[in-house]
Amino acid sequence: MTLSPSTLSCFDLGEQMLSVDEARAALTTLVETPVGNERIALAHAHGRRLAEAIHAPINVPQNTNAAMDGVALAWENAEQTRWTLSGTVFAGERFDGRVPAGRCVTITTGAPLPSGTDTVIMREQLDEYDGHVIIDAPERVKRGQNVRQAGEDIQEGAIALSEGTRLDAAHLGLLASLGCAEVSVYCRPRVAVFSTGNEVTAPGDPLPAAGIYDTNRFTLTGLLQAHGAEVVDLGILPDDTDAIREALAHAAETSDLVLTSGGVSVGQADFTRDALQALGQLAFWRVAIRPGRPLACGQLGKRRTPLVGLPGNPVAVMVTFLQFVVPLLQRLEHQPVTPPMRLTAVTDEPLSSRLNRCDFIRGVYHSDEAGQLHVRSTGAQGSGILTSMVAANCLIELPDEREGAAPGEAVTIQPLIA
Repeated sequence: MTLSPSTLSCFDLGEQMLSVDEARAALTTLVETPVGNERIALAHAHGRRLAEAIHAPINVPQNTNAAMDGVALAWENAEQTRWTLSGTVFAGERFDGRVPAGRCVTITTGAPLPSGTDTVIMREQLDEYDGHVIIDAPERVKRGQNVRQAGEDIQEGAIALSEGTRLDAAHLGLLASLGCAEVSVYCRPRVAVFSTGNEVTAPGDPLPAAGIYDTNRFTLTGLLQAHGAEVVDLGILPDDTDAIREALAHAAETSDLVLTSGGVSVGQADFTRDALQALGQLAFWRVAIRPGRPLACGQLGKRRTPLVGLPGNPVAVMVTFLQFVVPLLQRLEHQPVTPPMRLTAVTDEPLSSRLNRCDFIRGVYHSDEAGQLHVRSTGAQGSGILTSMVAANCLIELPDEREGAAPGEAVTIQPLIA
């Protein structure tokens, strides 16, 4: 079965078992209204996504300039070793006039090359005598050396960064080199997260004998922030349908996406599920994935705010977030949905899987001396063993048509990018 995201309705899938790819495609159709955009100061733009392409308003570098301290030569012939100095130019200054052929000027790194010069000799290769310089080892001198041409990094008018670029430190430096004090970026998707249950206890509070500490809300917060979202933390909601409905109704009006974890599975008498169904349309899926089979989705309120109900186990929350929620965030930020980054590695141990189910095994990969990637599991793979994710730097993806892998066989891995 092949599902088309352009025609698929999330609410028409019934009880059929979905592949990971089918579930991913179907979920993205929940997003009907992507986020807007805003202009912000460059100093606050780290991690934001560009809402428009950046065209270079200037050449970078602006001027042809010296790549190091030394002298700039007005090249006349390759054999000349004694050069008469005609002045000095420092970074931030310009040299007036033209340097006659066969002469040179002292120059510092970054200074614009004076008219007539085209080659820079490093200071360590020079001897200076009363207005002249002597070049050591002239046979090593090549015309045009140690010169950075105007626009060799970016030419004026060229696209410096494409729309949709997630701005990291290098991007910020590039924008600063173009003189951009502000940039237009997409607003951060606002994602509401919450926990429910009388047994759920906030970290820092005394743990009741039958209680558990609230784990998934903090895991989801970290994942969302790492992917550029703004978290709306609803905290721990009581086991009360009216209270949950009131909180979710507000979230549906003020957020772009609502995430739950656990507590909405079919057949379970659950306050959260009742509140969600009262506010909108809810669907339950069976997805051929481990960990993370139970999955809910829907839309809430008049704004038809997307909802995704992830499994309750901590590892399953992280795995399903990476497979299903990240594409939703891409759609919210006007981006094409792209599959997770994948690499190929050789497994160093037997890996278990089952046909017709996609298994995600927590793994550790490394490169051997020849550059070949190898991978092994982190050990016990229970969906509640959060330490297995702490130890992992990748997910080993065994697709539904594969029944395990033997040592030495190639497998697909998804690196976990910090």
